[in-house]
Amino acid sequence: MTRSSGDARRPAGPTSTAEDYLERIYALIQEKGYARVSDIAEALQVSPSTVTRMVQKLDEQDLLTYEKYRGLSLTEEGERVGRAIHKRHKALEAFLSLLGIRDRETIEQDIEGIEHHLSPNTLHRLTQLVDFFESEPELHARYVEFRNRMDAAEGKARDASP
Repeated sequence: MTRSSGDARRPAGPTSTAEDYLERIYALIQEKGYARVSDIAEALQVSPSTVTRMVQKLDEQDLLTYEKYRGLSLTEEGERVGRAIHKRHKALEAFLSLLGIRDRETIEQDIEGIEHHLSPNTLHRLTQLVDFFESEPELHARYVEFRNRMDAAEGKARDASP
């Protein structure tokens, strides 16, 4: 998909695939202190050669530094982008959990389906909504009661469906 300069949905930047790599690399570095091609390949369920090609592209874009057989590290810009992507992922995870979605596989599939398509403003508002409900537990409890009544009236639990 080509984005025009007037596209208000998302600013130009890494592709959604590149974002997936940056997010995983950022998370691995946060968890382990490093990210190896093999770890990235395993996490994303792709071949090491596929990871190497993407890592080389991200290196060309100055989002990370890659030295064959020595590993990789995020540049300052790469870390900023990775952190923002990770934060977006966590915000969507909190939102879906707030809605009562409990199945981890469903949560991850839904996040992957929407995370690259939200505008920064929509993400900001979504995060504010999560923050609101977390700061107002009695209102969240009222929502849960409402949701349970609706589910019962419909005769099914929404969070059980894929």
